[in-house]
Order: sequence, then C-alpha cells, then structure tokens
Amino acid sequence: MREEKCTSPRNHKWFGLSLQALVVLSHKTCAVSSSEIAPKLCSEATLLRRVLAKLAKAGIVSTREGRDGGYRLSRPADSITLAEVYLAMRVGQPLSSGMLDTTGVSAFGQEMKSAFIDITNELEQMTIEVLSHYTIAQLASRICEEKMSMLKDAPAAALITLNHNESDVS
Repeated sequence: MREEKCTSPRNHKWFGLSLQALVVLSHKTCAVSSSEIAPKLCSEATLLRRVLAKLAKAGIVSTREGRDGGYRLSRPADSITLAEVYLAMRVGQPLSSGMLDTTGVSAFGQEMKSAFIDITNELEQMTIEVLSHYTIAQLASRICEEKMSMLKDAPAAALITLNHNESDVS
C-alpha cells in the first residue's frame, strides 16, 4: 500500500484536525476512541482515524486496541510542538504546488519555476520556525477552561448545538 501524503486540497484540513484532536487528548487521562473525538471536531471518525494514524506513526500519539482502547498522547503536551505535528502530517507546500503548476516549459517558465521554488522553500522554513515556538499545551491553554470541561463531559450533540449558537452571536 502506497503511503498517502496529506498535500491534496481535500487533505489541507488534516493539520487543523490533528491539532484539535491533540488538544482534546491533552485534557484526557485515558485512551480516547476516534468515535468519541470526531463529533467534538465536527468530523468523521474514519477521517480522524487516518489523521491519528499519521500522528501515531510519528510517535506523537500512541494507540491501544480493544474495548478500553483508543488514542492518547505519547508524551506531555508541552513537549509536542506544532512544527512537529505539521511535519508529521506532511502538509508540505500547498502554495508551491499551485505556483509551480503555473510555470511553462519555456526558458522563462523554468526561470520562474526556479524562483518560485526558492521563495516557497523559504516560506516553508519560516512556517516551521514559527510553529516550533508553540506547543500543544500552549494551544490548549488558549481555550477557555469552561469549554474544555464541556469537552470532557458533554455529549457531542450538545457541543454541536453550542458551536452553532456561538456562531449566531458573532
């Protein structure tokens, strides 16, 4: 089976989903199933399992099978950087893909392609550098404690209702 890269347009949301799942896991003390996490992210469990599999492969989460199985952080949330998650998800260079697709095979097109590669490589490095300054614990702390207590205890339907009601307020 060929390894799937998370660079196609349909997978650009994988990085965001992975960060949200890790924040949820950072507030749990036991293993949590993808079926329990998915509704909190308004996502599907099958998609979330693919995202979590990438994180498991990178050693960011651990998995446990069976009735009490699920996912948990492999190490403390304050030691997992957003850059590490970004690289694990292989978000890659979505901007460069589009830019590179616009260049032609002419001499001018090839010169532009070379310039685009240099620029997008620099953008990628800057992105990783910025993300390396943040951890899952820091991201989790930005969420109001009241909301996190609701994530721990509330059924998914109540959370979805809450999210819809909050969007009406803004």
